Amino acid sequence: MSLDHPAVARALVREMGASRIREVANVGIGRNDVLPFWFGEPDQVTPAFIRDAAKAALDDGDTFYTHNYGIPPLREAIAKYLSSLHQPIDAGRIAVTSSGVSALMVLAQLIISPGDRVVAVTPLWPNVSEIPKILGAEVVRVALQFGETWELDLQQLLDALTPGTRAVLLNSPNNPTGWVMPRAQQEIVLAHCRRHGIWIVADDVYERLVYSEQPHPCAPSFLDIADADDRVISSNSFSKSWLMTGWRLGWLVAPPALMPDLGKLIEFNTSCAPGFVQRAGIVAIERGDEIIGNTVARYRLARDFLYERLNALPGITAPRPKGAMYLFFRVDGVNDSLALCKQLVRDAGLGLAPGNAFGAEGEGYVRWCFASSLERLEDGVQRLQRFLSA
Repeated sequence: MSLDHPAVARALVREMGASRIREVANVGIGRNDVLPFWFGEPDQVTPAFIRDAAKAALDDGDTFYTHNYGIPPLREAIAKYLSSLHQPIDAGRIAVTSSGVSALMVLAQLIISPGDRVVAVTPLWPNVSEIPKILGAEVVRVALQFGETWELDLQQLLDALTPGTRAVLLNSPNNPTGWVMPRAQQEIVLAHCRRHGIWIVADDVYERLVYSEQPHPCAPSFLDIADADDRVISSNSFSKSWLMTGWRLGWLVAPPALMPDLGKLIEFNTSCAPGFVQRAGIVAIERGDEIIGNTVARYRLARDFLYERLNALPGITAPRPKGAMYLFFRVDGVNDSLALCKQLVRDAGLGLAPGNAFGAEGEGYVRWCFASSLERLEDGVQRLQRFLSA
């Protein structure tokens, strides 16, 4: 064994922290008495008609490579779906990916170089903010403001988007806070980024999960206002809206000029998404409106229930989320949310995500995924109440 040349990863990767959400979940491995609300995952399985479509595709022998961009019927289905929500979007701008996370990695490889300056609105799911760092970019964080709801100081973001900034990362509705970026702010940011040649990376995975007073089919999106040739890339996934977290199927919407190079990167990363999974994706989109409607109604009830119950506990302040599937709440006196969440697993059998997993600005907060039944949420609240009382 050579001590001069140790078999280790490059320094940048070694210096990165592992997922603190996974770190908490690992504490509960092997325990059947833990209520898990730590991951962004529903407590319902994928509907039978979607599973049946995948089974049928497998029975038909759909086990071969497909086109790098995805099978044409799925690209057409996604284009039709997005065009019904936003402006008309051509299937030629759609690339299917092996998960939404893969979409984020591929688009980062497409536009980000070592040394680039990237701005992110935070707190933020760590995968989004860490991917540019893996590629050697600098990530500048602009924190949302805590209050009755989470809000963005728009001027603070614009001040951070200096000339020479390569990209801005925006996740709206936001994981973990449930913040939703208003259309007026999107218009100002788009105009600013056009002036300075800054890429807008929009993680739109939660766009259907919105809870405004007047029902809307989706959250405001840059796809509503951007031209096809703008420096705007939208990343999305089947995971949340169609209850398909384990299927690992996503997509990108990109400017036409990017598509040839995007195809290269998909080839060199994963080659293609599995064909039988793509077949299930077609059925999900074509027959999934009822799923999404039921999911939004169910999550709205869960959000309101958990919001009321948490705010009734001493020492807890929970802003009401406008979208997504999480409450990100403050716990008075907590300065190590990772230690708190590990203790909750050990002592209360309650699995929550530590706020510092989403960046330093998340310290003192905890994320609770409310994509669950009211009964399970009530059980969780009672466990938290007993823990805090003790």
